[in-house]
Amino acid sequence: MTIYDELVARGLIAQVTDEDEIKELINNGKAVFYIGFDPTADSLHVGHFMALCLMKRLQMAGNRPIALLGGGTGMIGDPSGRTDMRKMLTKEDIDHNIACFKKQMSRFIEFGEGKAMMVNNADWLLDLNYVDVLRDVGACFSVNNMLRAECYKQRMEKGLSFLEFNYMIMQSYDFYHLFKEYGCNMQFGGDDQWSNMLGGTELIRKKLGKDAYAMTITLLMNSEGKKMGKTASGAVWLDPEKTSPYEFYQYWRNVGDQDVLKCIRMLTFLPLEEIDAMDHWEGAQLNEAKDILAFELTKLVHGEEEATKAREASKALFGGGANLDNMPATTLSDTDFTDGKIDILDILLKTNITKSRGEGRRLVQQGGVSVDDKKVTDIGLSFTCDDLKANAIIVKKGKKIFHKVQA
Repeated sequence: MTIYDELVARGLIAQVTDEDEIKELINNGKAVFYIGFDPTADSLHVGHFMALCLMKRLQMAGNRPIALLGGGTGMIGDPSGRTDMRKMLTKEDIDHNIACFKKQMSRFIEFGEGKAMMVNNADWLLDLNYVDVLRDVGACFSVNNMLRAECYKQRMEKGLSFLEFNYMIMQSYDFYHLFKEYGCNMQFGGDDQWSNMLGGTELIRKKLGKDAYAMTITLLMNSEGKKMGKTASGAVWLDPEKTSPYEFYQYWRNVGDQDVLKCIRMLTFLPLEEIDAMDHWEGAQLNEAKDILAFELTKLVHGEEEATKAREASKALFGGGANLDNMPATTLSDTDFTDGKIDILDILLKTNITKSRGEGRRLVQQGGVSVDDKKVTDIGLSFTCDDLKANAIIVKKGKKIFHKVQA
């Protein structure tokens, strides 16, 4: 099976231009491709997972990735998939976020001479002259065609700022620049990026002639992958300081039955033959598949040692008999107690299980909190410092969030 066939078999390809040429480049290790990452936060999240894994797969097959960090486009904000305008970031925020991205990407992609490249579009976009851009690039774009793009249509009712309207031109210019400077002959992106990506391909061909070798390809599930990055309690980050390895493991351990094999196929590096053998799994076997998914992805992001610890903690909670030491834990100090006591609402707050006492009160009243497997019904339930020094308690929110509390 060729690498292109494998991408298709894993469900990663949605649309392409010039499929025969794309196959030729990818299968023979001749693709120089880029994927863009706008630094809108100080950590990548699981919504970026598919792009990172794709870059790793293609690099393993001999192709050369370019990780494009959006220091320039991040100052505008991509309107794709948005119902409102993104928060404007300062240059200092963007530079900090880029530094964080670089460190995390190195776990997936091998950078260096003759290997993957990492570039920042601020290096060329911020130096452009506005009038020159209008004459040189703007003349290549039809406003009518741009307004038909899905990324703009969904924003027209609420209002699309002129700032955001320029995003497609800026992204297209990125591909044009990378093609000229680095021989980048392919771009990848999510299915919500299709219009922007076609803009880049057309710009290259209009400026350099129809024989210019530039192609586009999209990932089938990337927009769904972005949704995967969000949970009811916020984002699932790759930074262990923001989402612990255990929480990361539990996120994947709790995916829906209907999604687990799809995620294994798309996101892990297990052989397709091994995954195909799981297609008939059901019932208890799906729980085994979820464990495989959670372990493989936690190992990929946080290393095998942390993945093993997370698996042990999960077994302790759900299967019994394993080590509780690896469970997320909070150790309270004397200053956390008032007159030697602390109530359940403050415990929920100090462990970040809830964001406020009001949220904790509602959670308890709705029957969503238990301590040592006993449902909490009294919002005034309290524990002494001596109690928690003698014995740690296990606080549970719903069915899936556990936290050990001790003093």
